[in-house]
Amino acid sequence: MAEDAEDERRGAHGALNGLPEHEVRTALLELFAEVGTVTATEAAARLGYSSGLCSFHLRQLARHGHIEEAPRSGGRARPWRLTTPGPASGEDEFGAMARGLEDESWQRWLERRGQAPPEWRRDEAFSAVAYLTPEELHRVADAVRGALAPYRDREQRPLARPEGALPVALITRLFPLLPED
Repeated sequence: MAEDAEDERRGAHGALNGLPEHEVRTALLELFAEVGTVTATEAAARLGYSSGLCSFHLRQLARHGHIEEAPRSGGRARPWRLTTPGPASGEDEFGAMARGLEDESWQRWLERRGQAPPEWRRDEAFSAVAYLTPEELHRVADAVRGALAPYRDREQRPLARPEGALPVALITRLFPLLPED
């Protein structure tokens, strides 16, 4: 199912709805899925590209309808965000896109893990099944969010990051396992 959403999002030849795949655009979309709203300058600082290059690719993503300008809070900064989905299944479309980016990032990690410095080659991927009520499921999700809260300010405050810190994907999917038909 995730592959179907990814195929639909990318189109027939690895393109992003008519826009050829490009590592900067992929990185930008992953950043949007992670933080929501960014400017070209913020994206450049986070991704290690020039602000001009990020600005160019942000405009390309906007031209093809993937992102839009976010409301400005004054000044010259031009913030961008993922396109606001329409009322019908918009949340599902965003969720499918986010899951596709997560899966793509995971596959890239698996393919390139050997190139990482030795101390970064081990991941902490795991899964579990627990029998929960809907209320317990929400409490578990809140507990995970609470455990991550002390690290969230590092997103917007690079100086708060300890030496040697790298961005790490933190993906949690809590959902009921429905019976097979």
